[in-house]
Amino acid sequence: MRNYMVFDVGGTNVKYAVINENGDFLTKGDFPSSPYDFDKFHSDIVSVTLENKEKYNVTGLAFSCPGGVDSETGIIGGASALPCIHGPNFKEIFGGSTGLPVEIENDANSAALGEVWKGAAKDNQNVMFTIIGTGIGGAVIKDRKIHKGANLHGGEIGYMVVNVENDNGQYTFRTWSHVAATGALVKDVAKVKGVAASELNGKMIFEAAEAGDQDCIDSIEKFYLYLAQGIYNIQYVYDPEKVILGGAISSRTDLIERINEKLDIILDSIEIAKVRPVIEICHFKNDANLLGALFHYLQRQEEQIANSVSII
Repeated sequence: MRNYMVFDVGGTNVKYAVINENGDFLTKGDFPSSPYDFDKFHSDIVSVTLENKEKYNVTGLAFSCPGGVDSETGIIGGASALPCIHGPNFKEIFGGSTGLPVEIENDANSAALGEVWKGAAKDNQNVMFTIIGTGIGGAVIKDRKIHKGANLHGGEIGYMVVNVENDNGQYTFRTWSHVAATGALVKDVAKVKGVAASELNGKMIFEAAEAGDQDCIDSIEKFYLYLAQGIYNIQYVYDPEKVILGGAISSRTDLIERINEKLDIILDSIEIAKVRPVIEICHFKNDANLLGALFHYLQRQEEQIANSVSII
């Protein structure tokens, strides 16, 4: 049984685990990632890896990281809450320091792959993952692998334009993130209430709605309608087997029911639409990125072996 060292790099903490090829966790831990420079980051990663390499006979190293991860080169573009990771070549640096093969994937993609391997999409080939938080992000799964797109923007579903306003020729375009993220819900209620958005959060708004606050009820109704609109669009653009939802909002037990209520309205009003999206909630929370990073590693290694055999 082969064992692997896996890191989930976040802006506050770096989580790590040794996981075997069946997805079983042998050990777990974490350490703070901020404030950080790359030398300290490198030192901490290598120290943990070498310690566990000897203890568990680790044979590979996998990363889940924020930003525009190029899995081919091992370089992370874009920006994140941990600036020091953008620019260095992870494959060259950490491979050289540990003597291990290295693979790296974006954190949202890793979470999706964790669900593909062991979670809500384990029996599916083509799935769309939607992560609802301050904004909306996602991942496209095609044939059980990440589809990144020509510009590494595959899955950036929060960019979809779902609302257009025309004020005497002055157009305002609002994306799915602008109207259907929990951050958008907070801003909408804050505007109606005339308070700063920093004074509110999603939990407070749902509690107020349950207590009868009509402003909060109205904003939540719009929130669910916009979520349903985006999911409908995804279904007819990509036609996945499932749309799988994650993010803190996914812990609400009525989430799928409420979105389906709004989908009923949309589907009833568009006679030609006959395909109803199948919506599910992510199974994994804290471990999804770690599992997905390893699954990505295993997929990449399998591809490399297949390519080397075909060349021979």
